[in-house]
Amino acid sequence: MAVFRVSLLLPLLLSSVLLMNRPVICDTDEDDDLFQRINSYRASLNLTTLTRNENAECLADEMAEQFKNQPCTNSTGANTVPGTETQLSNYPTLLTKCHLNVSNTRDGAVLPACVPNLVPSLVVSNFTQSQYSENLNDTKYTGIGIGSEGNWMVVVLSTSTPEGSFATDTSANLVSKIHPLYHLLFLPMVAFFLL
Repeated sequence: MAVFRVSLLLPLLLSSVLLMNRPVICDTDEDDDLFQRINSYRASLNLTTLTRNENAECLADEMAEQFKNQPCTNSTGANTVPGTETQLSNYPTLLTKCHLNVSNTRDGAVLPACVPNLVPSLVVSNFTQSQYSENLNDTKYTGIGIGSEGNWMVVVLSTSTPEGSFATDTSANLVSKIHPLYHLLFLPMVAFFLL
């Protein structure tokens, strides 16, 4: 009987390992292109290149998702600063979705831009030839996250300090971070062993 249970357990364990190591594909060509162009821009100013920050990227993706249905107008784009025309009342919820805490994001910068059809040359100029260039020229920023949806591109800049690192919120409950499919795999396994 024990051999029978082990032979049933092995496929469950293998499938759980495969689910834990599943690749995450979230970058788009527009995101990669802007990442390279921003780093080229910084290199031309003899500044260090920015590294990808997964948590900042999560927030950029969530914010771009929120902006995607807003039309591009003269009051949106590089002249749009969070807290004015595009204020998000659910900003705390977006932080929670990315397992972030406001204390780890306060020194970061969120730069949304609306560019019809996300034309690459216009997107990069919306960041490098606007008030956003001040942020991109600032040496305190060391990381970047980029998200895009519809006509919106959002850049989130992070620092190497605790107040701008976009470090994962460790105070959140670990159970809430477990992928729902894990519950489907492990609950039957627990029930099997209890029988």
